[in-house]
Amino acid sequence: MSSDKVRSTKLKFKGEKTKKKRKRDDEEDAGGSSSRRRRRDQEDEESPDTWVLPEQANEIRGPTFIFHPSDPSPISINYDSTRGRIVLSSLDKDVKSEDLDGPPSILERTPADVSQVWVITRVAGSPTINIRTGVGEGKFISCDKHGIVSADREARGPQEEWTPVVFPDGMVAFQNVYENYLSVDEVAGGQLSLRGDSEEVGFKERFWVKIQSKYKKEAHEEEKKRKEGMSVDPNIDEASTNKIYQAWGAGKSVVSVDDKKALKKAKKEGRLAEALLDRRAKLKSDRFC
Repeated sequence: MSSDKVRSTKLKFKGEKTKKKRKRDDEEDAGGSSSRRRRRDQEDEESPDTWVLPEQANEIRGPTFIFHPSDPSPISINYDSTRGRIVLSSLDKDVKSEDLDGPPSILERTPADVSQVWVITRVAGSPTINIRTGVGEGKFISCDKHGIVSADREARGPQEEWTPVVFPDGMVAFQNVYENYLSVDEVAGGQLSLRGDSEEVGFKERFWVKIQSKYKKEAHEEEKKRKEGMSVDPNIDEASTNKIYQAWGAGKSVVSVDDKKALKKAKKEGRLAEALLDRRAKLKSDRFC
C-alpha cells in the first residue's frame, strides 16, 4: 500500500483557520453510552467548510457558489476583478485532462477559484439578500428596471436586493425588486450573460447554489432560537421588537393588542425600513411609467 498522502484540493479563503484533527481515545470511551453517542455524532458531522445545497432560503448566506446547468457545460457566475464585471465561465475548464473518469456530476461541483465565490448577507428579519463579490473591493450585484445586471456598486439599496426562491428539487431562482428573475441569456456571438427581466421561472432562471456547511448549521440554530423565543411571552423592548416583529421590506407584521404600545416605541427606530419600502414602491411605479 502506498504511503503517499493525497493532497487536499479544497478551496481555502484568506484568514480561514485550519482545524486540527484529534484522535479519539476509543479504549477509554468504549464503556460509556454518552461517549459512543458523542463519537457517532462526530462521525456524522460534516466538515464546516464542506459545500452543501441549501434546503431553505434562510440558509443561503456566507460564501456562496452559484452555477447554472447549461449545455454542453455547466457555467459559474464569476467576478472579474480586473475588468470589474460579471463573467460566466465554463466549469469544465477546471477539470484536469488526466481525469479518466471525466468531469464530475453537476451536484459534485465546487468552486476552484475565489472569483467563483460570492458573499451573501441579509438584513435580520428580511427575506431578501445582498450578493457581494468575494474578491476585489466588494461590489454588489444589482439589477435596474431595464433588466441590466451588473456588479459595480459599493453601496446597497433596493436594486441590490434579491429574494431567493428554493424549489423542491433544490434549485434556486433569484427575484429582484421589480419582481423579475435573474436568468442566463445568450447575446450576440453566442456569448452568455446575466439578465434580470424574466417574468417567469424556467430552465434559464434556475441555478444551483452551494453554501458552506457551517452557515447552514448557523441558520438552523437561529431558526431554533427564534421558535423557542416565540413559544414564550418575552418582555418586549426596542431591540427584541425590531428583530422579531419588524418586516424590513417584507410587509407589515400583525401582533397582539398588548404589544402595540411597545411596537410604537420600536417603530421610532425603524425609519430605515420605512425609507426602504418607500424607495421600493417608487422603483416599482417607475417600472410601469
